[in-house]
Amino acid sequence: MIFPSYIFFLLFLPAVLIGWYAIRAPRWRLAFLTAASYLFYGWWDYRFVVLMIATTVLDYICGRAIYLANNQGRRRFWLIASMVGNLGSLGFFKYFNFFTDSLTGLLTQLDVAAPLPVLNVVLPIGISFYTFQSMSYSIDIYRRKCKPTNDLLTFTAYVSMFPQLVAGPIVRYECMEEQLRTLKPTTPPERIADGVWLFVIGLVKKVWIADTLAPMAEYAFDSVGSPGLFTAWAGTFAYTFQLYFDFSAYSDMARGLGLMLGFDFPINFDSPYKSGDISEFWRRWHITLSQWLRDYLFIPLGGSKGKMLTTLRNLGVVMFLGGLWHGAAWTFVAWGIYHGLLLVGFACWARLSPVRLPRVAGVAATLLLVMVGWVIFRANSMGGAVEVLAGLVGMNGVEPLNYTSTTFGISLPSVYGMFGGAHGVVFLALVTSIALFAPNSQQLPRPKHPVCGAALACVMLIALTTFSTEAPFLYFEF
Repeated sequence: MIFPSYIFFLLFLPAVLIGWYAIRAPRWRLAFLTAASYLFYGWWDYRFVVLMIATTVLDYICGRAIYLANNQGRRRFWLIASMVGNLGSLGFFKYFNFFTDSLTGLLTQLDVAAPLPVLNVVLPIGISFYTFQSMSYSIDIYRRKCKPTNDLLTFTAYVSMFPQLVAGPIVRYECMEEQLRTLKPTTPPERIADGVWLFVIGLVKKVWIADTLAPMAEYAFDSVGSPGLFTAWAGTFAYTFQLYFDFSAYSDMARGLGLMLGFDFPINFDSPYKSGDISEFWRRWHITLSQWLRDYLFIPLGGSKGKMLTTLRNLGVVMFLGGLWHGAAWTFVAWGIYHGLLLVGFACWARLSPVRLPRVAGVAATLLLVMVGWVIFRANSMGGAVEVLAGLVGMNGVEPLNYTSTTFGISLPSVYGMFGGAHGVVFLALVTSIALFAPNSQQLPRPKHPVCGAALACVMLIALTTFSTEAPFLYFEF
């Protein structure tokens, strides 16, 4: 089930909100929320729910065992049990096919006959997110940053909470413990209104911007073998901002749904394309994942407190693993290594050179570097990435400059009727301006006047009529 769908919008969400506020007893409310979350997640495949329950029970048991262990050896044993269970599950379901296919290809090139098992493992949606979230619970208990809950139901509700279940934010238990422990039967109306406001903003970003850009990106990356200069640049711009508004939309909708239920999730997206350097970009893009990698990988490896070479090594290792976290493909590995090199280069420059770019130049340079990375990230193969990158520098030729709405397969919805016969380039310029210069969702003032509420309702209804097909969020794949 996805947020921009009729089943969610007209049936699931109203039923959940009515049930949530109709039930007064805290434990029954948690049970209701857990059941609703399992229904939401199991809508794709009920078997995925069994895996999530297994992960939940494992970390609940390990968390309790770590806390109650009377010596360091036992504490470490239960932490390792949690890590092996979580990473083993993630590794099997997400990377088994990738590694066996890669190894088979290598052996074939070496003329070695070694048939490997083909299982065609199905990737459970959002497994990377809820696995990291559940695993952080055991690690934080081991570090004595939080205490385990005595209530399995509370922990189950924490892991399975549907607003942020399949694409983040990755919420740590210490952020939710107090909110789950002190459930209130009602939520202030202004908080619910803020939630609706964020949800509608996210809906507009997803349906009217991200999904509109998708055909243009698909044309350049999927339909053209060797895109020319203009096609390559249009497709790269399209995917750059499709991913931006798609992920921004989910982040807004997840926080908005949380506020409707009375929960406050951390901000996960903070205008990353306004960043003046690559380090700032990673502090603004997928904030909770960056913080997870920092706290559970980068700092344990030694962080930036040792020698410079150690710091550079740690940055490279973390970004390599961060790329692999995003997907089981060599393109994701290459993308992670690319960003690792960018962070290493920036760290060297920041330490060794007094020269600093003006803010405007830094933002432009950072966005360009990020766009190059998105080509690798989006491509179906490394060969495909090379073809698009070649197109960006004109190596595939220059096609005639006759942009029309059909050239790139783009179909603008009626809400953009103001453009008349305008083509995709104008739309790209508009969304680029929004991303670079407009305030983000957290900075926008919340509407207070009843007229604003009526306008918001109209926008929501218009967006509802544009659900032509269900388009899952891009981060669902990870």
